[in-house]
Amino acid sequence: MSLRSENCDTYTRFRHMSDTAPERRGARGGKFPGGDPMDTSALRAFLAVAKTQSFSIAAEQLHLTQPAVSKRIAALESELSAKLFDRVGKRVSLTEAGRALLPRAQHILDEVADSRRMLSNLAGRVTGKLSIGTSHHIGLHRLPPVLRAYHTTYPDVELDLRFMDSEAACAAVAKGELELGIVTLPLEPDEKLIATPVWDDPLGIVVAPHHPLAKQASVRPAQLADYPAILPGKGTYTREILERAFAPLGVPVPAKMSTNYLETIKMLVLIGLGWSVLPLSMLQGKELRVLKLPGVKLKRTLGLVQHRARTPSNAARAMVELLVK
Repeated sequence: MSLRSENCDTYTRFRHMSDTAPERRGARGGKFPGGDPMDTSALRAFLAVAKTQSFSIAAEQLHLTQPAVSKRIAALESELSAKLFDRVGKRVSLTEAGRALLPRAQHILDEVADSRRMLSNLAGRVTGKLSIGTSHHIGLHRLPPVLRAYHTTYPDVELDLRFMDSEAACAAVAKGELELGIVTLPLEPDEKLIATPVWDDPLGIVVAPHHPLAKQASVRPAQLADYPAILPGKGTYTREILERAFAPLGVPVPAKMSTNYLETIKMLVLIGLGWSVLPLSMLQGKELRVLKLPGVKLKRTLGLVQHRARTPSNAARAMVELLVK
């Protein structure tokens, strides 16, 4: 009974804080209408500990000492009159009150950040930090001239470029952890995201020159099932494109090996370990053979993803304009 009452009180406090977040004054020591104090640094510490399930790792991420993180959590628990974490040995987990607080804490910080971006944009200057998630393939083959032009035009922007799978980048943008994703666009984007096509990226089924299928004028999709495949991991957008193309033909696409690094896949195909699907832009000369499969056309689209509800910074707007012009 007491826990239920505690959680209801926590909900009431945070609902009030969430509803009034844009009116907050300052990053520390500000107050909401009604006199409720709120410290965003404590909320950031709370989210970091909740995500990492570790006070020490959270401290490293926040560039703080562990006692400083513990102090901020303790202050937040005191303010809310609720225990937010259970500490059993080295294990840290959210209490029921902590789980109730988690989405509201993220919402408050998102609102504060969004308000700051909006006010900063009024000045018209293109400055600040721009966080972008992108894949290794796009980073190697598409982004260099874009980044060079952007840095030359907007030298005051600090680019925070993070390399990850396209699926992870889309998820990070949806969660508000990144402002932009430059990725292989999903076939069915998250409803939270705006997806903007930038580049068509034709794909081909490829084999080594000495592969048994390399010298055939055309290949039936069913023939591929007789040979080992080296493919991007299950659940990746590129793998999904291949599976959707082959499904109506009744052709399975089991992979002997899986990796999401296309350069690694190219090397494994080149030494004869199997066939794969690769962007045609990666192929140079006659190092690999592109098989002709009548009736099968493979293509993916590379582009931008942004959060639908997030006010883009001037730095993000400038990057979008550069990519889609």
